[in-house]
Amino acid sequence: MRFKGMKVLVTGGAGFIGSNVVEKLLQEGARVRVLDDLFTGSMENLPRSDSLEFVKGSVTDEDLVDSVVKGVEIIFHCAARNIIASTKNPRDDMRTNIGGTLNMLLAARRHEVRRLIYASSTSVYGNPRYLPINEDDPLNVLTPYSVSKLAGEHYCMAFYESYGLSTVSVRYSNIYGPKQSFTNPYCGVVAKFFEAILHDKPIPVHGDGSQTRDFTYVDDAVEATLLAALSPKAEGEVFNVGTGRETSVNELADLIIVLFDSEAQVEYVDRRDIDNIRRRVVNIEKIRKKLKWIPMVTLEEGLKRTKRWIESL
Repeated sequence: MRFKGMKVLVTGGAGFIGSNVVEKLLQEGARVRVLDDLFTGSMENLPRSDSLEFVKGSVTDEDLVDSVVKGVEIIFHCAARNIIASTKNPRDDMRTNIGGTLNMLLAARRHEVRRLIYASSTSVYGNPRYLPINEDDPLNVLTPYSVSKLAGEHYCMAFYESYGLSTVSVRYSNIYGPKQSFTNPYCGVVAKFFEAILHDKPIPVHGDGSQTRDFTYVDDAVEATLLAALSPKAEGEVFNVGTGRETSVNELADLIIVLFDSEAQVEYVDRRDIDNIRRRVVNIEKIRKKLKWIPMVTLEEGLKRTKRWIESL
């Protein structure tokens, strides 16, 4: 019960990662306030609990942000426009991902919040020079989303250095698992592949499928995020949150086909404007040393758990 009795705010708390953070915080005894505009989130993702308060609204609303931050000890800032929505509407991306983050930081400073944990993305690395990717490797932003996520990181660091506000940034790498809705047009590749299998459709692979990613099960990502909120060694730091295992999209498709004992075929389709990263796998040595965190769920096991969740719906 690491968060017992603590008042915590989770922005984007009805979304995929945010709702998993909320659920774990409630299990840990926290009193949780959620701020979400339900753009991609869903009330169905949130458990019923007397310790949960839901506020519908956007992080772009300065007055609302100020009111929901008042009285909380820790903020998990998960609200964002994701990469597909950001590419379609860069201006909205800027307002939400950059402006919304600045609103959170200003309110956190004003109300003397103990710590703000910022959900960032390994998309800030672009196409890396070396693998695995270290936190201090060169950054190469290739999408409006990666621009805004990196700007959020920079604002967090600036508020830490300029005002002494305790911030931590966690760079998530291709998180998947329960509550990632496969009917959501903005969902990730694992959910899209599951959707295709369940509807007896070909598995759509953009490009040739040889592109690689570091797929991370959501429970592991949540634990890393909670450790970042608690550890004194996390203050002012940036951490990769991944597995250190490189998997091609073709390999992922094969794993899911075998998991479902399916005869589904892979259908290669045109590369999208967001499909500009060839290889990605991150070094997690820093978070292992500083926060004593290691991923516990293999890709094969995580896919099994995700399948069981879908079958339970």
